[in-house]
Parts: sequence; structure tokens; C-alpha cells
Amino acid sequence: MTERGQRMLKCTVRRSRQLSAESIDKDFQTSCGFQISTTVCRELHGMGFHGRAAASNPYITKCNAKHRMQWCKARHHWTLEQIPA
Repeated sequence: MTERGQRMLKCTVRRSRQLSAESIDKDFQTSCGFQISTTVCRELHGMGFHGRAAASNPYITKCNAKHRMQWCKARHHWTLEQIPA
């Protein structure tokens, strides 16, 4: 892939990061005009773009957050020797 093609691919991805690899491939092919398939995925990985799902954070209730804060405040003055192993 040429340097110009790489720049165009990077712009396509940055415009819409939620697209799948297939739709990025279609958008790229319509804008550039040449037919490629596996090269798009390889180039995206080379540029540092990887398809990953966002990690879900556990829901913390107000009661649990209050207890956590109390626990932390009770132990904020501890030294390394006082921490249980």
C-alpha cells in the first residue's frame, strides 16, 4: 500500500472509529478506487488500530462507595509494615 493510501485509510478510521473492518474496507475502496481485502486489516494493525470491546466497570452502589471511603480513611496513615501480607 502506498503512503497516500495509508493516510487515506487513517483518515477513514479516525472519522468513524465505531465501524467494523468490513465497512472500513468498503469506505476505503470507494474513496480510493482499488480493490484490497486483507491489506486493510494488516495496515490498521500496523498503524496501531485494534478492534477491542471496552471493558465494563462494576457498578458501585452509594452504600458500597461510602464503606470503601470509610475503609480507606481508616487506613490512610498505615506504613508498609502495618499492611497485612
